[in-house]
Amino acid sequence: MGDIKVGPAGWSYSDWAGYVYPTPRPKGFHEATYLAQFFDTIEINTSFYQPLNPEHARQWVERVSANPRFVFTAKLWQKFTHDPSATSEDERAVRAGFDVLQKAGKLGAVLLQFPFAFHRDAETTAYLGSLLKRFSDYPLAVEVRHATWNDPEIFAILHEHKAAFCNIDQPLIGRSLEPSEEITSPTGYVRMHGRRYDTWFSDDPEVPQHERYNYLYSAEELTPWAERIRAVGEQTRQTFVITNNHYLGKAVVNALELISMLKATKVRVPDPLRLRYPELEAIAANPPESPTLFPLGNRE
Repeated sequence: MGDIKVGPAGWSYSDWAGYVYPTPRPKGFHEATYLAQFFDTIEINTSFYQPLNPEHARQWVERVSANPRFVFTAKLWQKFTHDPSATSEDERAVRAGFDVLQKAGKLGAVLLQFPFAFHRDAETTAYLGSLLKRFSDYPLAVEVRHATWNDPEIFAILHEHKAAFCNIDQPLIGRSLEPSEEITSPTGYVRMHGRRYDTWFSDDPEVPQHERYNYLYSAEELTPWAERIRAVGEQTRQTFVITNNHYLGKAVVNALELISMLKATKVRVPDPLRLRYPELEAIAANPPESPTLFPLGNRE
């Protein structure tokens, strides 16, 4: 089996305080350094909203240096995937940050995440091909969410460009792309979004954005995905598994559970998280950092 790296999407969430991260935070605390104790990858999502600052990239490489197995993945700026009007200057700005990670050997993949509204036709297929050529010097992964892309012709195009097809778990509404284990490159990619059917496509301004990702997978829901991940890992050199159901640290919970399933062993668990999610006690390799006043599971 190839190298399988599991980790969350992003690390900068205010609602992770007291759930994933300790409160108060120790002096010199940094989220990426902390998470690199438990995971071998994190998907950078700030690069989706604006080009990655090269100096920030250099700092992050240093922040995770204690874990030699650690590799970032990063999302491509949405100006290329959601509003295809990016200029050459935009491309230079994107490359400035990605190149820092790549030269340091810390860029596992660049994810091209397209929206559900990006349906397959001749025009969108041609545009996808142009992006694959434009960024061919990076290891690429492509996430599409509409079922029209589930086609051998598309898989062949990705294979030609050595780009990974991103296998996703998402709420299955209408023609949503269903769970898969497609392999189109030496790199595998999997993303878990949760299954909030009631909020996934909601445009209600009173529904907070984070509710799309407020979902905790059960062990029964994760088990089939662990099998798919193993299948992908058996045919790739490296596979990235990203949990995006981030609200209140649920992505971290499920990432740890997946690692435990894939390795068939207990794993290190952040102390704040095990107090919030008692189910983690069954897979925790490390004892609690401090004794609890009440037994886990009886904190009402």
